[in-house]
Amino acid sequence: MKILQINSVYGIRSTGRIAYDIAQLQKKNGMEPYIVSGEGKSDSPNIHIMSGKLYLKANILKTRLFGKHGFYSRFATWRMLRFADKVKPDIIHLHNIHGHYFNVKMIFEYIQKHNIPVVWTLHDCWAFTGHCSHFDYAGCDKWRTGCGNCKRRRSYPDSWFFDRSKGNFALKKKIFTATERMHIVTPSHWLSSLARESFLGKYPVTTIHNGIDTDTFSPRESDFRKKYGLENKFIILGIVSNLNSTKGGQYFLSLSKMLKDDEHIVLVSLERDFDKLPKNITAISKTDSKEELAQIYSACDVFVNPTLQDTLSMINIEALSCGLPVVTFKSGGCAEPLSEESGIIVPKGDAQGLYDGIQRVRSGEISRNKCREQGMKFSYELCFSKYIDLYKDIIK
Repeated sequence: MKILQINSVYGIRSTGRIAYDIAQLQKKNGMEPYIVSGEGKSDSPNIHIMSGKLYLKANILKTRLFGKHGFYSRFATWRMLRFADKVKPDIIHLHNIHGHYFNVKMIFEYIQKHNIPVVWTLHDCWAFTGHCSHFDYAGCDKWRTGCGNCKRRRSYPDSWFFDRSKGNFALKKKIFTATERMHIVTPSHWLSSLARESFLGKYPVTTIHNGIDTDTFSPRESDFRKKYGLENKFIILGIVSNLNSTKGGQYFLSLSKMLKDDEHIVLVSLERDFDKLPKNITAISKTDSKEELAQIYSACDVFVNPTLQDTLSMINIEALSCGLPVVTFKSGGCAEPLSEESGIIVPKGDAQGLYDGIQRVRSGEISRNKCREQGMKFSYELCFSKYIDLYKDIIK
């Protein structure tokens, strides 16, 4: 059985690692995995890389100028479909097909023409909105009726001048519902319920939680504390790119004002705002190394995830698997991986609640062993074996 996965990235970031892990499991089950990735490097004949940086930047500019995200990149998509012709896949498995790499109209016309069954894993809400990938933060329900007058036009995928949300919604609905052989998968029950309420609800919808490599993300020895001079500190870990975003970076500034002298925040992946950091926050650079991340998780005392919108949150699962207790907002589906024994769920936007949760962890209320046990339930082999069963059912 030949499975062609299509995703914006491969092997890096959350969805890229998911596509990689699924491909490894396909191979273990005697299937032939093929990959189309928006960008990256690979010498494998089974992997097709879409385009270079300049082509990507041109598509980003087109979206910002004209607002029809997902309907550019014609030449790169044509080349990708020639790769699909050579593969002759039994199933096409879509992931994130937004991100300035693909022409979604061309992809679905190809699928319909060749009558290829499709599994589409939705990692966010973009497939059934007229513009945004998440509407939870904005509190918008226009996707139920057709979009228009978009509140998030200037958010990803940014459109500087035109609000195309109404027309894009109608075009997506027409294109994405034209095929008869599609199965929708989402990584959380929260997103599954939304997909069923959308125009994609005409298709079967299944929840398959995202899995991780629990052997790599496991408790381990680390010199992290010594390296950063934090041997005698209670370390609060966060992963954010900036201090003012829907991922909740701003809440770490609020927390910093509440901390005791022996408590310290470490932020991974911070890309800017270094001048705003107080002395009790240390920022370290982004890493795509799973081993390095596992060492950081293992060295800390609590993981805080104040995201204001998320589908499931892979970082919550990674932290749990390393035995690290999690304190998170009840936002989207990101609290689904937690049990009462492995984490604390706080109402969205409650900074004091985050700190109270940290103190509950510090008091010993959450066992690191229970966190590891909970994280082990999200082994990619356990979770993604459901895709193998789904492929087989579809072929039958």
